[in-house]
Amino acid sequence: MALYQDRIASPVGDIVLVAEDGALVLVEFDDGPRLETFMLRQLGTTDIPGKRNPWGLSAALRAYLKGDLAALDAMPAKPRGTAFQQRVWSELRKIPAGRTIAYRELARRAGRPRAVRAAGAANGQNPVSIVIPCHRVVGADGSLTGYGGGLARKRWLLEHEGAL
Repeated sequence: MALYQDRIASPVGDIVLVAEDGALVLVEFDDGPRLETFMLRQLGTTDIPGKRNPWGLSAALRAYLKGDLAALDAMPAKPRGTAFQQRVWSELRKIPAGRTIAYRELARRAGRPRAVRAAGAANGQNPVSIVIPCHRVVGADGSLTGYGGGLARKRWLLEHEGAL
């Protein structure tokens, strides 16, 4: 198991990415406690060696931040989670840049149309932020609701993608 982390500057704060054997296992804003919690839950440690641009993943994320929205599409991600979380995260990856869906639609796409809250919780526990685009899920009325990185970042990401 080769596990590395890198730090990327972005217009809305530093982002930490962690990759294992060529795939992302964590992408999160460097806001302290949330990042540490995700690292411990997903990886069992916060002591991960640094490496510039592991497997070219940092360069792809930087390209996205500079406007190449398609740069995220081919980035491999292997987050750890329950079967339902995996379904939710898989459906999130199908939402194209510049589009949003409501939580109810996310639950439907994940195969559990009545599990709106569970889909919302899985969305909020997504450890590969931005690449698995949890920011593209909005309230039923189109309003910006919950985002682990904060609503200002969610707004920036959606504006960056042309969804707002």
